[in-house]
Amino acid sequence: MSEALVKPVRLLRTRTYVWAAGAVLLLALPFYLDRFWLQAGLFAMAAAIGAIGINLLTGATGQLSMGHAFFLAVGAYGYCVFAGDGGDGLSGLGLPTWLAAVLAVLVAGVAGGLFSPIAGRLSGAYLGIATLALVFIGQHVMFNAHDLTGGSNGRDVPPLSLFGLTFDDSELVVAAVPFGSAEKLWYAGLVLLTACALFARGVLRGRPGRAMNAIRDHRIAAGVMGVPVARYRAAVFVLSSMYAGLAGVLLALVFQRTVPDYFGVVLSLEYLAMIVIGGLGSVAGAVVGAVFVSLLPQLLTRYSDTLPLVSAPGTGGVAPGEAARYLYGAAVVAVVLFLPGGLVRVAARRRVGTDPGEER
Repeated sequence: MSEALVKPVRLLRTRTYVWAAGAVLLLALPFYLDRFWLQAGLFAMAAAIGAIGINLLTGATGQLSMGHAFFLAVGAYGYCVFAGDGGDGLSGLGLPTWLAAVLAVLVAGVAGGLFSPIAGRLSGAYLGIATLALVFIGQHVMFNAHDLTGGSNGRDVPPLSLFGLTFDDSELVVAAVPFGSAEKLWYAGLVLLTACALFARGVLRGRPGRAMNAIRDHRIAAGVMGVPVARYRAAVFVLSSMYAGLAGVLLALVFQRTVPDYFGVVLSLEYLAMIVIGGLGSVAGAVVGAVFVSLLPQLLTRYSDTLPLVSAPGTGGVAPGEAARYLYGAAVVAVVLFLPGGLVRVAARRRVGTDPGEER
């Protein structure tokens, strides 16, 4: 076999081994990690699902959205309303929780569909301002529609039940290891994230992805080539909304309580930071950026006693949440200036090797 063929085969084998080792590691983690790390990982998975959705819209299609938090809230509260039985004095339909999760994602898609005519015709800062209005509307509804949302106090999240397994804190012993809600949800989160990533990757690598990139690069030229620009923009907005709705459902299941304060403008800005830091238009970039932005404040909170300048909230120093925003804000500036392709571009360059012809 020639050297030209040996190198790609070796690279493929290496990547296969790396992916296999990573999969085994992720599957084994619930047997060894405590609840904090599992919840942090689940939070990162939910963030990654939402980041993939906004990357399809903003990174691949070039549509700026600052209303992603609104659709996460629709998913989270939609699940609570569909699955709740009204025992807490709040409105609930008492549906099976798996069906409630599906309907919550569909409702988020419907909400995106209602907004899609605007998304199909606006672009750039105009669409960003229009979607920002959704967050303010959502905040008003969440704080005032007490029967649905519980107001400022939020509402409890019914645990998910699927195939006779309830994803709550009732212990399930597996290989002498007690599995609570975090351990059970870990595998559900892995399945959902994998499915979402593979679907988005297929979209981006197929004909829709090429059309989306053409719209992003030059809208008028894409229209001249026969791409239905408004239709694609509207469809991608709906798909992005459904991704956000699924992320909201998973977040609600992890936190076990939804509160309106979480789904604000800051959350939408964090999702934009995720895709910029990780890499615009890339599924892997969305995942990497989500892990970075979502885990950073939790790590700073965890180790605030040992880190300089960082202290617990109310003690006079820089709070972990504020420090995290400073750090990933600086990361956004650094990426924009020095790594336009995001962190995944660095990994791609390392995989290519030292041959400058291959790197191009």
